[in-house]
Amino acid sequence: MTLFDRIPMPVAVCDVYGSVVLANPALAAEWNATPGSLRGADVLDLFRPQEPPQIERIAQALRLRRRSRYPVSVRWEAADGTHRHGELTADPVSDSPDALPALLVVVRVLGESSAPDAPAPAPPTPPAGPTEARILALLAGGATTARVARETGLTTDGVTYHLRRLSERWRAANRTELVARAYALGVLRSGVWPPEAVTE
Repeated sequence: MTLFDRIPMPVAVCDVYGSVVLANPALAAEWNATPGSLRGADVLDLFRPQEPPQIERIAQALRLRRRSRYPVSVRWEAADGTHRHGELTADPVSDSPDALPALLVVVRVLGESSAPDAPAPAPPTPPAGPTEARILALLAGGATTARVARETGLTTDGVTYHLRRLSERWRAANRTELVARAYALGVLRSGVWPPEAVTE
């Protein structure tokens, strides 16, 4: 633990869904926070990916228990207002090959600017990713969480995680409201049955 705390670059241990379990002081310093206060934060809310589709590919690889190193280009605004960009690397680690891995996340700072508009803007992100849209289509058709998990290759906890993130992002109070917003935002195709996601 002492060695973990002394690492000079931002480092965190996250669960397989990207929720921070343990953060070192260097990572907490980016947000002018204490390591303990970051527990439970979503690492991808702290460090924004420049290529969101890459995250879904990594998630799929982790579900298949692949043990590779996954680098992601990220941007973030530090507590002092400095806009930074760098590379986030996620290494799956676990006690046994069959166990669901934790992620050792290391962030390497590659550059910074005090001007908010200096970094190239990230491409606009869709209101929902492909997996989220698939989950919403199944829910709209009346599927249970267990059935959604079977059809998407996720665990039931994974489905719940995606729904929780969507609820927070869209400020939806329940699953009915989530489905209604999915239609309103164009994530689900209107006028068709069974419900299907809009793919571009």
